[in-house]
Amino acid sequence: MTPSHTITGEEPEHLTQAARRRAQVDPLAALRGPGDPPWDVCLTGTVFLDIIFTGLDSAPVRGTESWARGMGSSPGGVANMATALARLGLRTSLAAAFGDDHYGEYCWDALEQGEGIDLSASRTVPGWHSPVTVSMAYEGERTMVSHGHEPPPQVAFLQERARDRAPRARAAVASLTPGTRAPWIAAAAREGTRIFADVGWDDTGAWDLAGLADLEHCEAFLPNAEEAKRYTGADCPRIAAHALTEYVPVAVVTLGPEGAYAVDRRTGEAAEVPAIAVEALDPTGAGDVFVAGFVTGSLAGWPLADRLAFAGLTAALSVQEFGGSLSAPGWSEIGAWWRRVQALPGQDPAALQRYEFLEGLVPEELDRPWPLRRAVPTIGFRRSS
Repeated sequence: MTPSHTITGEEPEHLTQAARRRAQVDPLAALRGPGDPPWDVCLTGTVFLDIIFTGLDSAPVRGTESWARGMGSSPGGVANMATALARLGLRTSLAAAFGDDHYGEYCWDALEQGEGIDLSASRTVPGWHSPVTVSMAYEGERTMVSHGHEPPPQVAFLQERARDRAPRARAAVASLTPGTRAPWIAAAAREGTRIFADVGWDDTGAWDLAGLADLEHCEAFLPNAEEAKRYTGADCPRIAAHALTEYVPVAVVTLGPEGAYAVDRRTGEAAEVPAIAVEALDPTGAGDVFVAGFVTGSLAGWPLADRLAFAGLTAALSVQEFGGSLSAPGWSEIGAWWRRVQALPGQDPAALQRYEFLEGLVPEELDRPWPLRRAVPTIGFRRSS
């Protein structure tokens, strides 16, 4: 596929790949050496076009028309995770199928040209239109409606081949399916790839950890509080986190507005970090950004509490922007936050100390090719050539 490099006409000229690379922090710079895997993280999954409505006063009511004060469009699905990882400086490869419609071309261009994500293992599928999700954000929550046609056989073949032939990488992020093994997870783990896993809601109601057979190949498991309690039978998510370490070395349980709690069985560490209070515009993709932040800190070898704090910070920054993928923060935005909170009067010294690890990481000069692309109201101003 050779998509147009100019789809929407809405990205300022200074947001070039060269400018982006000048400002981008490489959190793994000190660890890189000859013989390293070509990629830091490899992903595979489905890319959606996300259309996000924000500024709704309440949930839509049947038989009425609701007007949203804000709207944005951006790549979604697995693109949320891929973009968040790339914006944090990790060399990211994505294997996915793209429709050959305008939506698919826009998503391809946004990921490859806008974010520098490697799509050499991805393919365009003729005659297949892109899956679409409409997300409506209100009262700090969201409601989603998705639409997509059954993918043709070559899409399933592409995804299986991508999993079976995934290039060597330091890490991969997997979404576990209860009762189903994904052979690529065990194969990647045998090659030394560190697997970070999350899980969706168990529609069967079984909530049986034995059904998550691939957990034995994973380094870390990152469920939310309700999922952790249901899988372990614990009443407290913190107790659930400790119980999960019988199955996986690192358990991270997100606690919503309370923050997150994590346990590392190998080191004996436990850490809890409160959430950062922000005014949330759109929570779409915040969980993916949290995982990306935790993966980044893990690959960089940071202490558990720093990884947890960084993951929470990146997620908090993301919910202040439209869109799942294009709301993910980059290092200049992280740096701007750190400089700003240090300058605010009356800050709790203990709270500031929690984020002191950022001091040696964030750019000293915020030259701002960041933020990169943001979700935009329309993607149709200019036709591709």
